[in-house]
Amino acid sequence: MGPLKVIIYDCDGVLIDSRRSNAAFYNHILERFALPPLSPRQLDFVHTSTAQEAIDHLFQGTPWRAEAQEYQRVMDNRPFLSLLRLEPHIRETLGALRPAYHTAIATNRGKSLPLVLKELGLQALFDLTVNSYEVERPKPHPECLLKILQHFQVAPAEAIYIGDAPVDLMVSRRAGVTFGAYKNPELDAGFHLQDHLDLLKILPGGAAR
Repeated sequence: MGPLKVIIYDCDGVLIDSRRSNAAFYNHILERFALPPLSPRQLDFVHTSTAQEAIDHLFQGTPWRAEAQEYQRVMDNRPFLSLLRLEPHIRETLGALRPAYHTAIATNRGKSLPLVLKELGLQALFDLTVNSYEVERPKPHPECLLKILQHFQVAPAEAIYIGDAPVDLMVSRRAGVTFGAYKNPELDAGFHLQDHLDLLKILPGGAAR
């Protein structure tokens, strides 16, 4: 790991445990169109995809895909925020990282990201966030990471990306950024974290902005 300046996080499954919230959100949409609730495999898919990709997947082969897309675009996300939970020690870790490092988020979560960060009190702990509505090509395209690198004017070797899914590993490799796997030992990562505080033990001590 080289001299670091920027630490980038995925959101769902890394900063927050959002599986219950995501399941409730998409089950609400499915119920509106009289479709059965999410299967475990479908939940895995929607957990890492954009909302548009999730609806396309869930409504494939039905006559309601366009209507469901419009519904999710205007739907109020706030009723589902109470089901979100912070991952352990993330607030303490972010507080310890700043101001020595810039912190950012690159996620396939869409318009709900500002609401999520406000609900959980995380908005002041990030210098920049990039959600799927702010890029033309969401993950696995590296645009979200490249946008962050450009914003801070840093090279790929000066940043790391922490995620929990194969798509996060893929986007890191495409951007040339070292990948850290959170709670997923099966991923071929540059380093692994079982707890966010583990990051403080492995970061080089002299790196600064």
